[in-house]
Amino acid sequence: MIGYYSYTVILTYVGFVCGSLGLYFASQGSTNGAIIMLLLAGFCDMFDGKVAKTKKNRTPQESRFGIQIDSLSDMVCFGLLPPMIAFSCGAPLRKPINIAVYSCFSLAALIRLAYFNVSEEERQQVTTERRKVYEGLPVTSVALIIPLLFAFRKDLGSSFPIVCTVIYAIIACAFITRFTLKKPGMRTMLLFIVAGALELALLIFKHKHG
Repeated sequence: MIGYYSYTVILTYVGFVCGSLGLYFASQGSTNGAIIMLLLAGFCDMFDGKVAKTKKNRTPQESRFGIQIDSLSDMVCFGLLPPMIAFSCGAPLRKPINIAVYSCFSLAALIRLAYFNVSEEERQQVTTERRKVYEGLPVTSVALIIPLLFAFRKDLGSSFPIVCTVIYAIIACAFITRFTLKKPGMRTMLLFIVAGALELALLIFKHKHG
């Protein structure tokens, strides 16, 4: 069979499936279902790299495959799914500005992920140390930003489409802006999980009382 198969890529595959299901839910107008899939994809991405590093005898081909498959999965989950979530709840896509912003969001994610692949392969040729900083806003950050935004879509009322478009534009710019962010440690990642769980609870609460 074509490909490299080991436990190190299982979480990446699970995250990709979540992203794919999210696209399906979004296409059917199930915004909350798509957001839940986005949260689950973010959870999988948070730990897939740590799982991969537990295998000490990975071949160079396996390592490069892992980098590529992770970014391809990220493109689906965090580059394509968020605009589809916006579309699923009725954010206007007929106006040129909206089409441009959501398209640029996906394009910026694509550029960032391709750049990461190139820089990560170069970095691994000279060191095996864990990456300590990110350049620009990681695409996976939308797994927390987007659910929080959409949790308040009913509170924002008629102004939500404008707010949504502006925030997507800011995120797109942040994807490809050159600044550094410290890579989170385990304690911070656990806080992210708690934040995601709280966002999920908020979504459910607002859905029931909306």
